[in-house]
Amino acid sequence: MTEPGKKGWFPLGDHLDRLIWQTDLTGLPAWRSGPIVAMRMAAAIARDLAKGQLTLWAMSLVYTTLLSLVPLLAISFSILKGFGVHNQIEPMLLGLLEPLGPQGVEITERIIEFVDNVKVGVLGSLGFAMLFYTVVSLMTKIERAFNTVWHIEQERSLGQRFRDYLSVLVIGPALIFAAVGIGASIASHAMVGTLAAIEPLGTVIRLAGKLIPFLMIAGAFSFMYAFIPNTKVQVRAALCGGMVASLMWNLLGWIFASFVVGSVKYTAIYSTFATLIFFMIWLYVGWLILLVGANIGFYVQHPTYLRGRGGSQRLSHRAREKLALTLTTLIAQHYYQRKQPWSAEALSAELRIQNDPVLDVLSVLEQAGVIKATADTPQTYLPARPFELVSVDEVLAATRHGGDGGDLSFDRIPGPGQVDDVLHAFEAAAKSALAGQTVKDLALANDPGEET
Repeated sequence: MTEPGKKGWFPLGDHLDRLIWQTDLTGLPAWRSGPIVAMRMAAAIARDLAKGQLTLWAMSLVYTTLLSLVPLLAISFSILKGFGVHNQIEPMLLGLLEPLGPQGVEITERIIEFVDNVKVGVLGSLGFAMLFYTVVSLMTKIERAFNTVWHIEQERSLGQRFRDYLSVLVIGPALIFAAVGIGASIASHAMVGTLAAIEPLGTVIRLAGKLIPFLMIAGAFSFMYAFIPNTKVQVRAALCGGMVASLMWNLLGWIFASFVVGSVKYTAIYSTFATLIFFMIWLYVGWLILLVGANIGFYVQHPTYLRGRGGSQRLSHRAREKLALTLTTLIAQHYYQRKQPWSAEALSAELRIQNDPVLDVLSVLEQAGVIKATADTPQTYLPARPFELVSVDEVLAATRHGGDGGDLSFDRIPGPGQVDDVLHAFEAAAKSALAGQTVKDLALANDPGEET
């Protein structure tokens, strides 16, 4: 780091840093703000990768995939057998493992052999339950990874998991293989062959043949981004993440295929283990692509997280108190105006700040008995008791005292007695100055026509 007042070693880098993070985008046309937003997103993703959380989740999912791949395919095989398209599993695996070259064909043959040896019908109820549990464990870990990317702490309930995961296991494979079958049928149709011989239709058909697989992969990624996180994902965010992830999948797949072709030395060194090593590396790359795409979707839906180099907004004590009063007032206004209760995400969007500090302050207010969360999905917030009985000082006190009772609470900090006297006098003066003011007064201050 450079000392204050001195120029850095890389003035161009300093200029780019100021351009990316300190430029006010308010009022700028799209052609000027768009590139800056793209640079901010690239810098934010690079920052998230450098922190290591995405890479750790990708490595964890590789291990879980190795344990769950055969049970997952066995259950999918059983489901797809009822649709008569179970023979499409092998072409799908060959497509996914295409960057591995000949090793991909070998791995596909081994996996299909394992799946064929798993006789779901003769496993019994206990054996099938174990297979299903293994698959649910994989999907639960995927959901947790996505929730981490989306800054979501609350997971689905057991009933929601059973409903949503079962839907994905039944509907997802059927849609994928139906799309593959439709694509293959169209490609093999006699009329398509006739039109391909006519220019410029032939060029258009060939381009469409290359574009359709790209769009299918983008659709699969977008489907996962839309339904796996335990939150409402905007269609625009899911599609943006899916398109970028599909582009990365094809680009990195081509690079990885070139690496495998030129890895004769590694094959000679590792012998038969080389196939397993390449398979695990490609699994890791695939999961990392999936998580980076989810990260892009998150930033598209929550651009407030692109503000500031650190990626998070830290509040001063004064800002925290203002946020607590603001949130309580907004919740009260919607309550008295009989409008739809606020969710945390809606409050964040209304105030144009990140979701994390909003959730933190809402949790403190809920613990203090000022507000309560509903059982809706997503959660919304209502008064925990009549707001005409909740004083403004009580909200501020809840914010100041939130977290007391932890490892380093107010009473456990040693200090001279006169320090406690000053702090108690300050709180008493604040309480006296705010005496008689309630949350309802704040909520109805600009609405004199509302009944009190």
